[in-house]
Amino acid sequence: MVEVSHDIARQLPFLRRYARALTGSQERGDRYVHICLETLLEEPERISPDRDVRLQLFALFHDIWAVVQSVAPEENSEGERPRADRLQESLAALPAIERQVLLLVSLEGFSYEETGLILGLEREEARRLLHTAQDEMQRQTAASVLVIEDEHLIAMDLARIIEEMGHNLCGTASRQKEAIELAEQTRPNLVLADIQLKDGDSGIQAVREILRRIDAPVIFVTGFPERLLTGEALEPAFVITKPFNPQTLKTAIAQALSLAH
Repeated sequence: MVEVSHDIARQLPFLRRYARALTGSQERGDRYVHICLETLLEEPERISPDRDVRLQLFALFHDIWAVVQSVAPEENSEGERPRADRLQESLAALPAIERQVLLLVSLEGFSYEETGLILGLEREEARRLLHTAQDEMQRQTAASVLVIEDEHLIAMDLARIIEEMGHNLCGTASRQKEAIELAEQTRPNLVLADIQLKDGDSGIQAVREILRRIDAPVIFVTGFPERLLTGEALEPAFVITKPFNPQTLKTAIAQALSLAH
C-alpha cells in the first residue's frame, strides 16, 4: 500500500491539472481532487497495485464527479463575484462529454482505449467524441491573445499556434512591466504566460497584476509546472509543460475560452 500511495502522490499534480482545466477553476478543480482523496482513504481498495494507478485514479475521479453531480445542490449565487469564480455556477456542472475526451486525450495523453475505460465508453466512441470536440474548436469565435514570454523562438511558436486557430495576437511581452501595460492597452480575451521572464521578472506576478485590471483566463506555459500544481496559494486553472505539443496547447486555449464565455 505504501508503494501505491507514492504512485498516487506522483500523479496528483496531473490530476489537479486535469480537474482545473475541466472546471476552469483552481478552487473547484482542487475540491473534486480532495473528495477523490477522501474516498480513497475510506475505500483504499478502489486502487489496485496490480493495475495502472494513474488510469485508476482518473477513473475514480470521474466516478466521484458523477456521484456529486447527481446530489450536489446549486451553489449560492447571491452577490457579485469575479468571473473566475462564476465560470461554472454549480459545483457539479460538468462540461460536455466531448470536452472530457478532448482533455483526457490531448492534455493528459491517454489513449482512446484508456479514455474509454475512464469514462465508461467504447474505444471507437471515445475516438468519435474527440473528433467532434476538435471540430467544435475550429468554430470558436476569434479572440485576442496576449503572450508573455521572454524566449523569442517560443513566443513566435505561440503566435503561430494562436493564428492557426483563427485568434489574434494582440501583443508579446518579455518583461513584467511591459506585460501589464500591454494588457491594459489591449484588454486581451486570453493570456499565455511563462513564469520566468527576462532580467529575473516574474510572469506569475505579472499575471496577478493583470488580473487586478482585466478579467481573462490565463494559461501558464512553463518548464516548471510543479511550481503551479501544489494546491497552495492562488494557482492557474491551466498549466502546459514546456516543451509543449501544439495540439495540447490548442486544446487548453479552446477550453479556457469556452469556459470564459
